[in-house]
Amino acid sequence: MKTNQEVKKSIITLDNREKLESQQVDPQNLLRRIILSGITSLALVILIVFTLPRTVLDFSSLIEYTTIVALVIFLFILLFRYFTILALAYLYINEYTYSSPESGYFPFVSIIVPVYNEEKVVAGSITSLLDLDYNNYEIIIVNDGSSDKTKEVAETLVGYQKGKFSDIKVSLINKPNGGKAKALNAGIRFSKAEIVLCMDGDSQLSPDSVKLAVRHFVNREIGAVAGNVKVLNRGKFFTDLQALEYIEGLNMARSAQSFVKLVNIIPGPIGLFRKKALEEAGYYSSDTFAEDADLTLKILANGWKIYYEPNSISYTEAPAKLQQLLKQRYRWTRGILQSIKKHKKLLINPSINFGDSFVLWSMFFESLIWPFMNIAANLFFIIAALAFGFSSLIFFWWASLGLLDLVTALYCVAVEKEEYRLVGYSLIYRMFFILIIDVCKAMSTVEEFLGIRMTWGKLERVGVKA
Repeated sequence: MKTNQEVKKSIITLDNREKLESQQVDPQNLLRRIILSGITSLALVILIVFTLPRTVLDFSSLIEYTTIVALVIFLFILLFRYFTILALAYLYINEYTYSSPESGYFPFVSIIVPVYNEEKVVAGSITSLLDLDYNNYEIIIVNDGSSDKTKEVAETLVGYQKGKFSDIKVSLINKPNGGKAKALNAGIRFSKAEIVLCMDGDSQLSPDSVKLAVRHFVNREIGAVAGNVKVLNRGKFFTDLQALEYIEGLNMARSAQSFVKLVNIIPGPIGLFRKKALEEAGYYSSDTFAEDADLTLKILANGWKIYYEPNSISYTEAPAKLQQLLKQRYRWTRGILQSIKKHKKLLINPSINFGDSFVLWSMFFESLIWPFMNIAANLFFIIAALAFGFSSLIFFWWASLGLLDLVTALYCVAVEKEEYRLVGYSLIYRMFFILIIDVCKAMSTVEEFLGIRMTWGKLERVGVKA
């Protein structure tokens, strides 16, 4: 095996500043501005003088009107957000249905499977990969210093295993524990393939997931393809709610983003990358708790497009208990905020890469502004309704939001041909589940800005078959 040689990079900073010529101030233009400002100020003073004595100051009415205005603004933002995403998602599905590329491109693919203490699920994950409806791929398992029997289980899988069409090479890399990002990087560097598929150690891919995703790389502008993540361990209250959330809250948004080929986060359970795009981005980084979001932003910043393939499915275990769920979302939120801070220059300077700036602003709104807005609107409405005697409106408030979620859930479930029983959860989706998640996001945001230290959490796997 040849040793990888590091190439030193030289950084040259060019000073492109130009000396600006001093501008002469036109006296007539300055006088015109002064006169215009004076007339405007005088008109405002007259308006205040004549209207203030006729104004009846009633604190109770002021609160009521403020409440109505605030709720109208919130509803406008909510509806605009919903229907914008819904419209773009519909346009994407329409485009996907009638203009998807034909499957005739079969490049060699390396599937990287990072594992850490996954003895219960690693065999099932690798077995599912041997059933893929694709004949030109290899599997690279990266054992990230597991302390259980993951290494022993993985070693039994090494070699040429019987696949659907031919024997599939399964390799194993053992390395000291360094985190998922470093484990993925080890597998990517070991790979010689043009296309790399990165997944989680507990994920199970659908048979045609690779075949349907790689066809989009025919377009040389595509640097990565995001897959569709579905909850595997359904049948429990919180896992069913997450199944609906993945369909309605995540996949619908990803469909909308894919219409402009600017998917903001390539999910960890299934993401396919052009290796050239990974090399240009500098691979995965370990300086955030959302390495997927960080890598996605780096790929977009380099000018690559990212597409979403809804039929390239990865099944993953979701947290079954509330405490596990909150720990997961705590890490997600802080990781996304860390990624945004890492790329903050694109927030204030869209001329660098407008597409990446747009993605960052949408992430900033969804992770930082929207959770606080949703919590404040609900609390404000409840307090104002109870204080001013129109408490019956609380029911209509939540009923209208529930109806909105019901219609959206019905559309999303129909599009993905999912279980219609999940639609019933939409009645408590917003008033219960989303509110809990937003409270968790708000607390995570506060802790991130306070700089409170956090550590990686790991979900205890039970090993569920698809």
